[in-house]
Amino acid sequence: VRAANAGSQRAPRGAVPSLGFPGDTGLSLSAEAMKINQNTVLQGQRVTLVPYTSAHVPRYHEWMQSEELQRLTASEPLSLEQEYEMQRSWRDDADKCTFIVLDRERWSGQARAEEDCMVGDVNLFLTDAEDPTLGEIEIMIAEPSYRGRGFGKEATLMMMSYGVKNLGINKFEAKIGQENEASICMFKKLHFKEVAVNSVFQEVTLRLDVSDQERRWLLEQTNHVEEKSYVELKLPAGVLET
Repeated sequence: VRAANAGSQRAPRGAVPSLGFPGDTGLSLSAEAMKINQNTVLQGQRVTLVPYTSAHVPRYHEWMQSEELQRLTASEPLSLEQEYEMQRSWRDDADKCTFIVLDRERWSGQARAEEDCMVGDVNLFLTDAEDPTLGEIEIMIAEPSYRGRGFGKEATLMMMSYGVKNLGINKFEAKIGQENEASICMFKKLHFKEVAVNSVFQEVTLRLDVSDQERRWLLEQTNHVEEKSYVELKLPAGVLET
């Protein structure tokens, strides 16, 4: 839930404030919207995006012991129990949406467990209580052998398309460490423009406003993506009929 290589640089974990306020029915509806992906699988050409479940936590925790990933994502190491708590917050919070990125070919036919096919994750934060159409996007390709091969680009496009179609997002921001040239380059290829530099945090903010033209382009880039039911994919053949 951070960012490396083709990704944005995450503020320290937990730094994004929850936008839920007691009695705010608009945000409780938003909470339902953010939970909409709990049974969603998105299948692309290289990657499959699945909901972040407790089964993914041990592998995720392993990744985040890496000093390189901690540095790239501005994250502090967490205990395994804290990582489980973080996963629960991603599932329940109204201002976060996340998918785990799997190698589609490796996972194909489910011959292997999802944990063995994980390559990273992709996230959207609703960071502005005044503007629910603005989403901060992050991508982390945690497995070094998968970087620079288009996995991050496809996962990012799929998440952007999902945000536009399902969550009402029409503006995206990405915050990336200044040293992370590969990530900055990738987002610029996805039509993001640099809008700010923070010398204190040593990060660059890039932005994309989704005009009608950009929306058409985004949907064209992702017209191969299939949306499926996670529950149905996980159940053995024949179970649904019974």
